Amino acid sequence: MFNCMIDLIWGRYSFLFYLFILSVMSGIAGFLNSGFFVIFFFSFLLFIISLRDYMQKKRSILSNFPLLGRFRFFFESIRPELRQYYWETDDEEVPYSRNQRSMVYQRSKNIDGVRPFGSLEKMYNDDFVWLNHSITPSSIANSDFRTKVGIGKNSYNMSVLNISGTSFGAISPPAITSLNKAAKLGKFAHNTGEGSMSKYHEKGGGDTVWQISSGYFGCRKKNGDFCPQNFSKIAKKEQVKMIEIKISQGAKPGHGGMLLAPKVTKEIAETRGISMGKDCISPAKHKEFSNPNQLIDFVKKLRKLSGNKPVGVKMCVGHPWELISIVKTMFLREEYVDFITIDGAEGGTGAAPAEFTDHLGSPLKDAIVFVDNALVGSNLREKVKIGVSGKIVSAFDIAHMCSLGADWINMARPFMFSIGCIQCRSCHTGECPTGIATMDPMRYRAIDIDDRSQRALNFHKNTLFVFKELLESVGVKHPSELNRRHIVRRLSESEIRLADQIYPKAEKGELIKKGKLNVEDPRLNVYWNKVSSKSFNYIQKN
Repeated sequence: MFNCMIDLIWGRYSFLFYLFILSVMSGIAGFLNSGFFVIFFFSFLLFIISLRDYMQKKRSILSNFPLLGRFRFFFESIRPELRQYYWETDDEEVPYSRNQRSMVYQRSKNIDGVRPFGSLEKMYNDDFVWLNHSITPSSIANSDFRTKVGIGKNSYNMSVLNISGTSFGAISPPAITSLNKAAKLGKFAHNTGEGSMSKYHEKGGGDTVWQISSGYFGCRKKNGDFCPQNFSKIAKKEQVKMIEIKISQGAKPGHGGMLLAPKVTKEIAETRGISMGKDCISPAKHKEFSNPNQLIDFVKKLRKLSGNKPVGVKMCVGHPWELISIVKTMFLREEYVDFITIDGAEGGTGAAPAEFTDHLGSPLKDAIVFVDNALVGSNLREKVKIGVSGKIVSAFDIAHMCSLGADWINMARPFMFSIGCIQCRSCHTGECPTGIATMDPMRYRAIDIDDRSQRALNFHKNTLFVFKELLESVGVKHPSELNRRHIVRRLSESEIRLADQIYPKAEKGELIKKGKLNVEDPRLNVYWNKVSSKSFNYIQKN
């Protein structure tokens, strides 16, 4: 009893006690002076809130610390902002560091992104990576580096830097248009993401890669099956330059998705070809194919329906035998996808289960090496191009990925930074403070399309200018000349190695030579002769 009295007067319930006393006294005083009724009103209101906190059982903090406990939840709610602006270090990646974001902001505003007084990098830490430069630098006329994808009159010259998948619905209408308009101004490509080709992509007028997901949004029948007529109608538009079949996404590989009914607006329903006000389901796998043969058939079908435009696949590398089965099928049939987009496990998403984001799928660098080895070993590397995406932000990152085997790079989050994203990580709530990752008109009205498209263009242009200078320093004239011998990595304080010495490799055509395999990459060595065109699984031999 004594302890309860102490808690009431001096302890955690003191707010409740003193608010009650203040309410009674100010109520009595109000009869003498009406001004005291204002104090009575506010003190009594706070007393009721405190009493309600004390009586409820859902939150123990509020029950044990009425009213005062609310400060804990308030400060917790603004913790990300406090960390971001006051306590986050310059090189702490959450997931992008302040230094990385500042670099994008500066380049998007045409502000010099130079580094004064030397590097802040810890160059003797394990896993520090650098490019070896040449004693005889090259001279490059311009930074418009291109890679030809596909064959025939509808082949496409892909820029080395492009905008990765950004779906309408995941980001707002003016954000979509800003990015696509930047692509038009800079003559690079913008991937639609799985949300289909929207009128906001078309409004931007830029070169577009149409991504076809398992939900077949924009090219589906009412029952969710693929619709050839709807596909052909959009795919043959001049603005659509390539088709990308999305098999899996780096941030949530092997996972479908659902856009809940309240978020399926009229515009989203029309764009995706779904019913308004009903849950929109993205299945975990495609209906159109279930083995490598059927996948190549689907690729051929889309290529024909689109007027022979380049068709490729996007995937996060998982079971190695699945990728090998696709490559082996292409070799046996002599029919190919035009490109493979590799999405690293570090790729971004509006929302995904934490376990998927953190512990599923191959990280990008390991995946590039594996896919490049598979294509080189089967003698298909010149026929199948490689695009990559997944937490790439700087010109050095581009050079690094090209050295490992990439032909071009896709970025999403850095381009979002360029048009105003502040990395508050509220994409899944629909309450993005910058109006980018939201469908709330009162929030995205703040985006000026002309201004933001120019910023995205500046980021692209300035990043590629620095990339050109890096290539000159290395002594090459095109990204295709980079290889694993240009990248150096510190393994310990006393040991450094070239990437060519670290990663396993495959010699050109060695997978298709007769005789026993002796490929350095163990995944290829083990599974090449255990896969077939009839299944994504491997054949277990006793």
